[in-house]
Amino acid sequence: MAIVLGPNQYGKAGIHLVVVHRDGDVHTVRDLTVRTALRGDLAATHLVGDNTHVPATDTQKNTVHAFASDGVGEIEDFALRLARHFTAGQESITEARVLVDEQSWHRLPDNGHSFGLGGTERRTTAVVVAGDAHRVVSGVRDLVLLKTTGSEFHGFPRDRYTTLADTDDRLLATSVTARWRLQGAPDWAQSHAEARRLLVSAFATHHSLSLQHTLHAMGEAVLAARPEIAEVRLSMPNRHHFAVDLDAFGPTGADAVYHAADRPYGLIEGTVLRDDAEDAGPAWRGLPEF
Repeated sequence: MAIVLGPNQYGKAGIHLVVVHRDGDVHTVRDLTVRTALRGDLAATHLVGDNTHVPATDTQKNTVHAFASDGVGEIEDFALRLARHFTAGQESITEARVLVDEQSWHRLPDNGHSFGLGGTERRTTAVVVAGDAHRVVSGVRDLVLLKTTGSEFHGFPRDRYTTLADTDDRLLATSVTARWRLQGAPDWAQSHAEARRLLVSAFATHHSLSLQHTLHAMGEAVLAARPEIAEVRLSMPNRHHFAVDLDAFGPTGADAVYHAADRPYGLIEGTVLRDDAEDAGPAWRGLPEF
């Protein structure tokens, strides 16, 4: 039996940076978390501890900071600039992946340099550069959505352990992680804004017979309207809201009251894609979500 080194990569994770652009008294804040991952001729460092072909992860962190000082722009462009630098700068590095999450801040009305946190939602991108080829996957995570009607769930199998009742009207809530694989080099900002809008609109308007049913409708809406998007992957926890039985309290008001349970929760995941989409290559490799 031979023991051999399998696929491997390394990089710097959790590079959290805040970039401030000052235009007179009006400032702009960009809040990014970056992760790098490099692949290539790295066997020697694993097998004999020879680091000749191993750019330090601290160097990668410093590179991210230096590139950010020249302006971030769209996060897809920023990630591509970094990935191309890592593959061009070291012959031993043949593939670079850069992931970027962006937290939004909004400018407060009192002046041009005070900000409030924009919520939990993050804009995301993950790019891979290998030679002259690149792959871009953009998306959102922690996009929290809720609707108070227009959702059903019934007709599921029953056995001795089933206690859940059928319902033809329930509150539906989720926290969406959506990633979509892009083809070509579109207007990143417009493509992202429209994909997000389509996801939200489909969630709001689609009459849901299950969260799976809604997941597919959301992905389908994006693909039908955005030709630059080849596939959409969605991970959607069912944030359960259980109606509180108020009868024990005697006469009460007309409003419904729900217990919002944070765990356990159903986790619904799926992919919606074009049947003629170009090959994904390494686009999805290593991404933490489904």
